[in-house]
Amino acid sequence: MAKVLIVDDEKDLRQALIDFLGSEGIAAIEARSGAGAVKILKTEHPDAILLDLKMPVMDGMEALGEIKKINPHVPVIMLTAYGDIPTAVEAIKCGAYDFTVKPPNFSQLIVTIKRAIEKSRLQAEIRRATTAIDLSLEQTFGKSKAARAVIDRIKQVSATDFSVIVQGETGTGKSFVAGAIHNMSGRAKEPFVRVDIGLIPDTLVESELFGYKRGAFTGADRDKAGYFETAHKGTIFIDEVENMSVHMQGKLLNVIERKSIYPLGSSKCTDIDVRITAATNKNITESVFKKEFREDLFYRLGEFVINLPPLRERVEDIPFFADKFLREACMELDKRINKISDDGLALLMKHAWPGNIRELKNVIRKAVLLSEGDVIAPEDIDIPIGDRSDDDSISLKGVAKEAEKEAILKTLKLTNGNRSKAAKLLNVSYRFFLEKIKKYRIG
Repeated sequence: MAKVLIVDDEKDLRQALIDFLGSEGIAAIEARSGAGAVKILKTEHPDAILLDLKMPVMDGMEALGEIKKINPHVPVIMLTAYGDIPTAVEAIKCGAYDFTVKPPNFSQLIVTIKRAIEKSRLQAEIRRATTAIDLSLEQTFGKSKAARAVIDRIKQVSATDFSVIVQGETGTGKSFVAGAIHNMSGRAKEPFVRVDIGLIPDTLVESELFGYKRGAFTGADRDKAGYFETAHKGTIFIDEVENMSVHMQGKLLNVIERKSIYPLGSSKCTDIDVRITAATNKNITESVFKKEFREDLFYRLGEFVINLPPLRERVEDIPFFADKFLREACMELDKRINKISDDGLALLMKHAWPGNIRELKNVIRKAVLLSEGDVIAPEDIDIPIGDRSDDDSISLKGVAKEAEKEAILKTLKLTNGNRSKAAKLLNVSYRFFLEKIKKYRIG
């Protein structure tokens, strides 16, 4: 049941409105002043408010301002005398939904109230859906400022039918971006077809993309639809588009311009309605400059470009993804590990992650498998020494397990047995250092 707050200093009018709304199946609560309404709003959540413009102490305009501070989304319908219509119009500019002249025409008022409630509920659903989408995208792309910028770009372009180029290093999540754009678009219920150009031999790219007719070439014993025809009404995602030959780039350009394809062995074109997203791990503008990628095709495909930053440029996302992948791996491997130790996390933060998010996921998954306790320790994290960040100082975290004891002994010798200095030199906590000494029975 909808609920309306009536704010008016006239008792008889309040009661008349309460009775009328009740007859329309709408619950009503009342306040006889603006201050009273503000107090009620701290505990109640009405679907709409009827607010008198002229009241003692706190008038309707002042009350409107306070109401919008508490709940900016609730629709407020002003009740005003005929001579105060200009003020009521000003109230609409300040956030009121509408106004009605007193004494109100109940048949018109109920229409206004129901429309206000319907609009408010629709907007609330949109906000909830938007929040859910934001949370989902955060779970995929992270919470850093750089990740937020990517999420905003995805939301901007998904509502359009623009073709999109997604640029980013291997493992940054280009396919996830393409999938998110499709799932948030008007084509979400239609096919999402992924094509990895790098995995298709050059001689087969055309037939795979556009299909072929029986007898088109040796071995073509039946008609076969290509990826473009399969993606009709939906989205085709062309991964590693930079690997497409110049000849095929020309063919693709013709398809985009004509919105039709010619299957191999056919003289009849097939109309297609497909949104194209493409991904590359190169800077596509540099490829255009080097004449490796057609400029005209770039402008067709790159109506909207999204650049994915590498993980090393948003290290604040590493703890978030590490925890996410830890929980996923524990579920997959049926293990109970509470967290990654501070030293383990410090190790992850120092790594350059050339494989980006995909590499981090693999490292965490392996660490969960190797760990024998309920906390991921540095020795559980298997990152090849050559891949770790450069540091002029000795780093215990950068030494393989078999070399840890030797590193500790050498460092203790350098510090004349001072364990505290040795721990600092090795860039680990004193407690962690003592645990290693105990583990290797170093006196």
